[in-house]
Amino acid sequence: MSALVRSSVGSLCAAARAVIPSIWRGKYFSSGDEPAENNPVTPMLRHLMYKIKSTGPITVAEYMKEVLTNPAKGYYVYRDMLGEKGDFITSPEISQIFGELLGIWFISEWMATGKRVAFQLVELGPGRGTLVGDILRVFSQLGSVLKNCDISIHLVEVSQKLSEIQALTLTEEKVPLERDAGSPVYMKGVTKSGIPISWYRDLQDVPKGYSFYLAHEFFDVLPVHKFQKTPQGWREVFIDVDPQVSDKLRFVLAPCATPAAAFIQHDETRDHVEVCPDAGVIIQELSQRIALTGGAALIADYGHDGTKTDTFRGFCGHKLHDVLIAPGTADLTADVDFSYLRRMAQGKVASLGPIKQQTFLKNMGIDVRLKVLLDKSDEPSMRQQLLHGYDMLMNPEKMGERFNFFALLPHQRLHGGRHQMNACQSKPSAFPVAGFSELAWQ
Repeated sequence: MSALVRSSVGSLCAAARAVIPSIWRGKYFSSGDEPAENNPVTPMLRHLMYKIKSTGPITVAEYMKEVLTNPAKGYYVYRDMLGEKGDFITSPEISQIFGELLGIWFISEWMATGKRVAFQLVELGPGRGTLVGDILRVFSQLGSVLKNCDISIHLVEVSQKLSEIQALTLTEEKVPLERDAGSPVYMKGVTKSGIPISWYRDLQDVPKGYSFYLAHEFFDVLPVHKFQKTPQGWREVFIDVDPQVSDKLRFVLAPCATPAAAFIQHDETRDHVEVCPDAGVIIQELSQRIALTGGAALIADYGHDGTKTDTFRGFCGHKLHDVLIAPGTADLTADVDFSYLRRMAQGKVASLGPIKQQTFLKNMGIDVRLKVLLDKSDEPSMRQQLLHGYDMLMNPEKMGERFNFFALLPHQRLHGGRHQMNACQSKPSAFPVAGFSELAWQ
C-alpha cells in the first residue's frame, strides 16, 4: 500500500494542473494586506513565481515542499532555525528532563517486550541532536540494564546544516566521520558513548529490524493539501501569483475537483480540512515495520484528533509570519491530524493517544525527576532554569496542552495476541505502556 500511496502522492501535482484552465478563475483568499515594500523578493519567491507563471498555480503541499526542502533554496536545507536566535524552540532545547523521560520510555518498552539482544533507535528529523543526546545519556546511565544489548542509532535528516550540527553534538571527535553523499547512508560515525550512528535522507533507507522510532515535531512540517467545502463540493486551495500586486502570491480555489480530494473522508463534517498524504506514507511504513519486526513508534507533536480546520501558518523569529510573505525565510507548519495517522495505520498495529504532553510527562515521572535535579543543584540560576523548563513543558497555556503524544505498537504488545480491542474493553493489566493512561488506548 505504501508504494501505491507514494505513487499517487507524486502524481497529484501534475494531475491537478491537468484540470486547471490556462486562465485561472479561482476565488481569492486574502493572505494579509501587507504593502509591497514589506514583502521582500526572496530567491525562493522568484523561483516560485517563475514556476507558477510557467506551469500554473501550485498546491499548498507543493508550496510547502519547495519552501522547506528545495535542494538549492529550501528553508531547512542550509540553516539552523532552532533556539532563541532562530525561529522556534523545541522541548528538548528547553529542558534535559524531556529527553531523559523519552529515553526511559524506550527502555521500558524494550524491557516489556523481552529485552532483545539488539535494537535500533531511529529518529525522524533530529533537530540539533539534543533529544537523542539526552536519550543516549540515559542509556549510558542505565548501562547495567542495557549491557548485553547491541544498540545502534539511525537519524533521518534532509538538512545538510542540521546533520553537521548533529554530528558535532553526538559523535566522538577522535573517530572520523565516513561520508558518501551519493549513498543512502550519507554519513556514519560513532557516538561519544561508543554506539554506531548513521544518517539517511529517507526512512525507506533505514535497515529494517527490531526498532524504536521517534518523531518529535516532525509530522507538522510535512506538506499538507488544503480543501474548502463549497456548494459545488470540495475544492482544493492553490497558490497563484496575485495579478493585482507585483511580486505577491495569493490563495485561490481550484475551479473543479482535484485528485487529492480522494484523501478526504466521505463522512467529513468540517468545511475546511488539511490532509497530509506524506504523513500517511510514513505511518504505513512504520506500521509495516513494527508489525513485522516489533518495536514501537513514539510521535510527539502539536495537533488534533480530527477536529481543527485551518492550521497552516508560519513562524519567523518566534512570531507568527504570513505564509506567503518572503518564502524561504520562515518555517511553515500545520497541526498534525492524529485521527488521520490512526486511519493510515490500517489496523496493522495498535495506536495509543493522542494524549496531552502534560499528562504523558506526568505519567512518566517528571515531578520526581525535577525534584531529584533540584535537590542536586546548589546554584540558584540552575534551579531557576529547571523550574522555568518545567513550566514551559507542563503549563497548559504553554506546551502542556498544545503538544500531544501518540504511539504505534504491535497488537500482541497490548492485547495479548488479540487483533483489536474495542472501546468497551478494559486495558490489559500485564505490561502497561508507560506514559499512557487508560483514556489513551485505541
